[in-house]
Formats: sequence, structure tokens, C-alpha cells
Amino acid sequence: MFKSIFTNAAGILFSRVLGFARDVMMASQLGASIYSDIFFIAFKLPNLFRRIFAEGAFTQAFLPSFTRSKHKAVFSVTVFALFLGVIVLMCLLVTFFPHISAQAIALGYDEVQIELAAPYVAINFWYLPLIFAVTFLGTLLQYRGHFATTAYATGLLNVVMILALWLARDLDDATMVEYLSYGVVLGGVAQLLVHLFVLYRLKLHPLLLGGVRYFRRKAPRIREERQRFYQQFFPAVWGNSSAQFSAFLDTWLASFLAAGAVSYLYYANRVFQLPLALFAIATSIALFPKVSRHLKHGDEAKARDMLRRAFWFLAFLLTASTIGGIILAPEITALLFERGAFTCNDTAQTALVLQMYLAGLLPFGLSKLFSLWLYAQQRQSEAATIATWMLGTNILFSLALITPMGAAGLALATSLSGIIGFIATVRAFGYRYFLEIITHRFSLYWLLGTVLFTALLLLLKDVLH
Repeated sequence: MFKSIFTNAAGILFSRVLGFARDVMMASQLGASIYSDIFFIAFKLPNLFRRIFAEGAFTQAFLPSFTRSKHKAVFSVTVFALFLGVIVLMCLLVTFFPHISAQAIALGYDEVQIELAAPYVAINFWYLPLIFAVTFLGTLLQYRGHFATTAYATGLLNVVMILALWLARDLDDATMVEYLSYGVVLGGVAQLLVHLFVLYRLKLHPLLLGGVRYFRRKAPRIREERQRFYQQFFPAVWGNSSAQFSAFLDTWLASFLAAGAVSYLYYANRVFQLPLALFAIATSIALFPKVSRHLKHGDEAKARDMLRRAFWFLAFLLTASTIGGIILAPEITALLFERGAFTCNDTAQTALVLQMYLAGLLPFGLSKLFSLWLYAQQRQSEAATIATWMLGTNILFSLALITPMGAAGLALATSLSGIIGFIATVRAFGYRYFLEIITHRFSLYWLLGTVLFTALLLLLKDVLH
């Protein structure tokens, strides 16, 4: 189990380090300005779908159905063709009507800002079909127990975007955003090519070729399997993507605030997402196929034991990340971003938003762990109900906090909704089983470690200042 977790974590760390290098360059060259806001708006929907597809939502919906299918080749090709067709159609609509799409993403923008953002929205949207194809192929690789390619390939997007920033370093802000937008699409192409190569090396391509070859003959045999998957897919994706939709809501509401608010949320969320992805998402991706197999074969005790070990692994790491991040938020933000066009005021605003996001790191991370239990048992509708409650409470908290706290209030609303989602997820998992986990002797070690680590960081910060 831990080998797969560390493989995913190493790949995510590789990608996030490159992502931070990209963000440092972006902050230095664009700062927290109207053009940085416009790029983040244009990249928001593609990035939302990237997180939905690439960070486990699609896999947790598709893999159980694929595992149980009697005609895996035809089933996989059928699902791929339908989803790809719908996504390409969406891209064409956005290409022909970019202003409407930009207005939908940034409702608070005026006509001039929408005019600026529209062409970049259209370019960035073509990343969607590429990242869906990458995620689909990555799921097939995970079925074979291969995680490394998908984990590391995400870094290619950041490499291409860094190259785009370097090429546009002496150009005006508008041209720089255009270079970045095309870099997003080319990064998706690079990810797809790597996955196709590895799929061929692992001799999985006959699965797809066979699905195409026997599609007409065997398509009627998978009608029930296909219908069952579609019934489960949308609740599964909705249930596993509440954090992503919350971040999208933050950006949408932040478009009503002063220039720079969207950028503060973006930069802070990037830092927040590092421990979430590095620990929680990496663990859930690695754990899900194993838990699914144990439950499929009726070995629930072994599945619960894996969950218990993963829980304490995450509890220690996420707690340390939360405490360290909240205490050192100004220093972290200044170290990463404060240079060039990114001022000390931008650092203060971004650090405050980061602290509000980090208040929800532990509940969001542990929710990822317990929700995979629901998906492995194909209880997608329960996960979707929890996600709906989370989004509803996030909207209420956001509307209540945006006026007094601005962008920081939106981040705090996200964290509060994450706490509510965690409680609901634990309830669905079962309070009795949850109590068995947290009454383990590790709870005392966790409490002692939390107190000592907090005291050490406060002392260190006092010495540094």
C-alpha cells in the first residue's frame, strides 16, 4: 500500500514543485493584476475539469464498473467515445461563443474585462478533451497497478507553461497571457503522448483496439453495464469534486471584488492544494483499487485495516501541514511569490487567504479517505448528497463572509463547508467504525506530537523575528 502512496506522492511533489516554479515566474511577471486575474479566469474551467478527472473522481466512478464488466474492451471504448464526443462539442460551443462562456465564469466582470478574457477562455478550453483522454488512459494503467506515469506526467503541463513564460518574458501582459494559454493546450498534448507510449509499452493497446474492433458485435451485451455506470457516474463525480466546485465558486464570487482578489485566491489555493494532493489525494488514489478488490471479495476486515493505517498516516501529516502553514503563512507566501510585480501587500492578502484555506485541510483530506469507502461500495448517491450539502453551506457561508472579510471570507467559507462534509462522510462511513479508528493508541501520539510541534514552530517564529 505505502509503495503506491509514495509513488503517487513523489510524482505529485515533482509536479507541484514545477507548478510552484511556474507560479513564481507568473507572480513576478504579472503580479496580482487584471491580466493575472484574466488568465486564472480563463484557466479556471479547464483546471476544474483537470482536478475532477485527474485527481480521482473519474477513476473512482469508472474503475468499479470496469472491474465488474464482462466485456471490458467494449465497455471502456464506449465510455471513452461518448465522453470525448460531449467534451469536444462543449469546446466547439465555447470557441464559437467565447464571450458568453467568459461571462458565465466571471459574472462580476464588465464588458471591457469580458472582451479581454474571452479569447483566452476559448484557447484554454481545448485542454479539456486532452486531460480527459489522459485520465482515461491513466485509469487503465492504474488497473494494471501502474501509477508512476500519471503521477509524473502532470509535470509536463508545468514545464510547457514555464517555457511559455520564458519565451514571453519581454512581451506585454496580454501577449504573455496568450502564450500561457497555448502552453496549457500543448502541455495537454505532451501528457497524452506520454500516456499513449506507456500504454503501448505495457501492451494495453490491444484492449482499446479490441473494443473498437468488436464494438458493433458486443455493444448490445453491455447495455445494462453501461446504463448502471451512467447512473453512478454523475453522483460519483459530484460527490468527489465538492472542493473543486467550491474553489470555482470562490473565483466566481471574487470577480465581484477589487482587482487582485482572484489572484490572491489562486496563489493561496495553490499552496493549500500541495499537502492535500501530496498526502490525501495520493493516498486515496493508491488505496482505492486495493479497497475495492477487498470489498469485492468480501474481505471487509482487511479493507478496514488498510483504511485505519491510512487514516493515521494522513492525520499526522495533514495536522503538521495545517499548523506549519497557518503559523508560517506570511513567510511561506513571501518566500514563494514576493518578487517583481508581486508586492508586500499582495503577500499579506494572500497569506490571510491561505490561513483561512488551511483551517479546512485536515477535514478535507480525511474526507477523501472515508469517501473512497463509499465509492468502493458503489454508494455514489450518498457521496453526492454530502457534496450537495457541502456546496449549499459553502454558498451560504460565502455570501455571509464576502462583505466583511473579502477573499479571506470566501476561503474560510470553503473550510467551514469542508468540516461539515467531513462530519457527514464519517456518519455515512459509520460512527462505530470511526471510533474504533480514533481510539487507537496512535491518538495519544498524535495529540502529543501536535502540542510539541505547535510549540516548536511558535518558538522558531519568535526567534526568527
